[in-house]
Amino acid sequence: MFEILVLYYSRKGATAELARQVCRGVESVAGARARLRTVPAVTAIVEPAAPAVPESGPIYATHADLTECAGLVLGSPTRFGNMAAPLKHFLDGTGALWLTGGLANKPAAVFTSTRTAHGGQETTLLSMMLPLLHHGMYLVGLPYTEPALTSTQGGGSPYGASHVTMDEPVVQLTEEEKTLAQLLGRRVADLARRLANEAA
Repeated sequence: MFEILVLYYSRKGATAELARQVCRGVESVAGARARLRTVPAVTAIVEPAAPAVPESGPIYATHADLTECAGLVLGSPTRFGNMAAPLKHFLDGTGALWLTGGLANKPAAVFTSTRTAHGGQETTLLSMMLPLLHHGMYLVGLPYTEPALTSTQGGGSPYGASHVTMDEPVVQLTEEEKTLAQLLGRRVADLARRLANEAA
């Protein structure tokens, strides 16, 4: 068995739902298991540190999660065309892993959600890719050989899976968005398995 870390931040639930679909894709690969983690919110106001374990949902990620897993899939809502501050704050603290090459040669991918169709999905996906490139990770996208990429009326791009929420009162991914999120997880897990087989 090997694990793929699915690490995300979510405020309204759309990015969290995409993360669950990515996990399904990861676990469709023989021998792969998803490790679902989140990060605490950050604020400009000085307040007590977040508890080590959140009241509900996945537990907070640690650097050990990054090093113990064979691959990484990052997810964030869009904030003005960029990843959300809590996820960036977590990634900004991975300098020691960069120095030791702890993430080098592992596969990675990204996903996002926005409120509007032109809310900066692709730039957000690219912003999440930058630290992964600095860590020496192999970036995985979505190929146009997947029919859902050209038929989607919602989210999805070659850069990664995504969802457009619009004004939905309850998060409801389209079938194409679910398919693409699952495919992203499956592609990362499949590459991690191939890399492990080559190294063996």
